[in-house]
Amino acid sequence: MTKLAHPVWRSGLFVPVNVERFLAKASSRGADVIQLDLEDSIAPGDKADARKALPAAVERIRKEGVSDILVRINQPLELAVRDLEAAVLPGVHGIMVTKAEGPDHLRLLDELVSRLEESRGIPDRTIRFMVLIEAPGPLAQAHEIARSTPRILALTLGAEDYATAVGGEPNGETLLMPKQQVLQAARAHGLMPMGTIGTVADYSDLEEYARVVRLSASFGFVGASAIHPAQVPVLNAGFSPSPEAVAKAEKIVTMDKEAAKSGRGSWSLDGKMIDIPIVQRAEALLTRARAIAERARRAG
Repeated sequence: MTKLAHPVWRSGLFVPVNVERFLAKASSRGADVIQLDLEDSIAPGDKADARKALPAAVERIRKEGVSDILVRINQPLELAVRDLEAAVLPGVHGIMVTKAEGPDHLRLLDELVSRLEESRGIPDRTIRFMVLIEAPGPLAQAHEIARSTPRILALTLGAEDYATAVGGEPNGETLLMPKQQVLQAARAHGLMPMGTIGTVADYSDLEEYARVVRLSASFGFVGASAIHPAQVPVLNAGFSPSPEAVAKAEKIVTMDKEAAKSGRGSWSLDGKMIDIPIVQRAEALLTRARAIAERARRAG
């Protein structure tokens, strides 16, 4: 299977699919992804009505054409099947698979989605998976989960549920190890590592949140979810290369081409040695910067 390019998903805003005032403003928030929620923000008694509301919500956001669309589904299989039957629609870019149990769980959901895509005339594997690992057992299988199906596009750690599962508090210190394990598994298998070193639950101190987002980007994470619109611009900025970083990367790539003409594999810039890994990081940064600029252009 040909490897697909990763989308730019710096920010994903959770929106309960059954709350009109949130849906009405969703596309104006600037999020790269609208994450229509059928899970935690929907009361158990309202889930059937939320599924019924999903097609209209997808079509509405699709027509507005600003953000990609993910649908977060429930984990119990009897709910997941009903959620997928509602969510596999034209215009949906992906499914957020919550509380992944292991590779067999992902393969089962993959088969269900494939059958729904086929029956609805949607090209195979149009709809990708963002997989949430939310307990120690599945974390131990992170690599097996990551390679279980080509439908998987991204991995992330469900911080609140993971902390609950281990009997701890969800903060930067307690989540650092499991977050890094998820990042390593994602990168090892060519997936997008999503999340921040911490939790999305506290959005009261945006200055501190911005610091955490920048730190998370330096670890290698490429985007994260927001539970409040105020977090979206912080995520977009923190997971975008700064103008200074872009300028430096352009200089490195240009100078490397000149060095190559002279047969040099390494050289110095501002007192630091520049060699192949640094050039590769610069090239990757410029590729991401161009993708972000193109996304902004398409959004108008």
